[in-house]
Amino acid sequence: MSKFPENFVWGVSTSSYQIEGAVNTDGRGPTIWDTFCEVAGNIVDQTNGAVACDHYHRYPEDIRLMMELGAKAYRFSTAWSRIQPEGFGAVNQAGIDFYKSLIDFLLKNNIEPWLCLNHWDLPQGLENLGGWRNRETAFRFAEYAEIMAQFFGDSVPNFITHNEPNVVALLGHGWGWHAPGLQDAEAVMSTTHHLNLAHGLAVSAIHKTVPDANIGTVIAMQPVVDWNKDSEGSARLDALYNRAFTDPVLLGTYPELLREELAPFVHKGDLETIHQPLDFFGLNHYTTMRARSAPGTAVGVEILPPSREIPQTIKGWEINPAMLHQQLLEFKNRYGNPPIYITENGCASADVLDAEGRVSDPDRADYFRDYLSAASLAIEDGVNLKGYFAWSLLDNFEWAEGYTQRFGIVYVDYPTQKRIPKDSFYFLKNIYQNNEV
Repeated sequence: MSKFPENFVWGVSTSSYQIEGAVNTDGRGPTIWDTFCEVAGNIVDQTNGAVACDHYHRYPEDIRLMMELGAKAYRFSTAWSRIQPEGFGAVNQAGIDFYKSLIDFLLKNNIEPWLCLNHWDLPQGLENLGGWRNRETAFRFAEYAEIMAQFFGDSVPNFITHNEPNVVALLGHGWGWHAPGLQDAEAVMSTTHHLNLAHGLAVSAIHKTVPDANIGTVIAMQPVVDWNKDSEGSARLDALYNRAFTDPVLLGTYPELLREELAPFVHKGDLETIHQPLDFFGLNHYTTMRARSAPGTAVGVEILPPSREIPQTIKGWEINPAMLHQQLLEFKNRYGNPPIYITENGCASADVLDAEGRVSDPDRADYFRDYLSAASLAIEDGVNLKGYFAWSLLDNFEWAEGYTQRFGIVYVDYPTQKRIPKDSFYFLKNIYQNNEV
């Protein structure tokens, strides 16, 4: 039995495009994911987020589930195109009103809002102007951040600039699996830097409006293993996926391996803008990665699947909680042990609603138990870990996998939108309410 510290934050995470639906409601503009989903072959089951979990209309029910779980914090993302339909220009008051209602309902029920400004759903209006490849998008993002701080700075204590900008850069602009679906080496580098620059500009914009706001960023960090099999590929994957986003934010530099490729996009003063004090760091962790060099491709490296004998989820992601412990220790040693929150952690399972209306998912409960045990061990080893947000509250639109992968602790019957807590929900409820695993 592992006891967590007093005031440890227990929460859940979601993202706007994956759960909100209502894509043509109340003035919301189209995003790159609306566009990406229209192209045949991009989404496994040819679906989209047009309805998703209909959280836009059902958020009170979903917040009541958080209350039942015992979650004290909710990390959600706001859809930029609900606030500025094109990504610039006038504010759409209906979008502000929706998030105000959501935040007010959270606060009324003693759940702390953690607002993330960007979880991949860039307004299509900005993509038409070059998207994250265009340096100007970073300045538009700062304007959006200032708008959100002006409207919500008195009710939201915690602002997050980006969620997983590394995934946007690599999967969206290099490997082409995510929106906007590019495979372009220059786009990978320009997007990497402009996302980092946008973070720094947004931090300044929020602090200008709300000086005492808590501000952080969220990066997906997956350790690269088996370096001995391809040391050059492993070093490149680690630099591109992990260090290209943590190093500039926390150290003020880019990894040496990437500096020459990034240099055309870095202007004087950019790294100082990016490297500002943060109040916390959000770590998303799911699995490990194995690399193989791929010369001549946009990224220059591929991610290899684990071999069949290695424990893995139905998504093919290795289950290795010891690597979370190792990663947290490495983060502590490399970056000076800042306050850190695990802002996403979870797994896809083959969930089935049985005849009694129950969803048994013992593999997910085991996953949570083992990874939380690793997190507890890291705290014992001095890591400044302050909280844990499970991914995810709800089954949802799982990007290129459509609705074929379920990550939620609550089962969503999509035709009826009925919510059914899974066994893992009650497993986490016991942990959250007793502060121990």
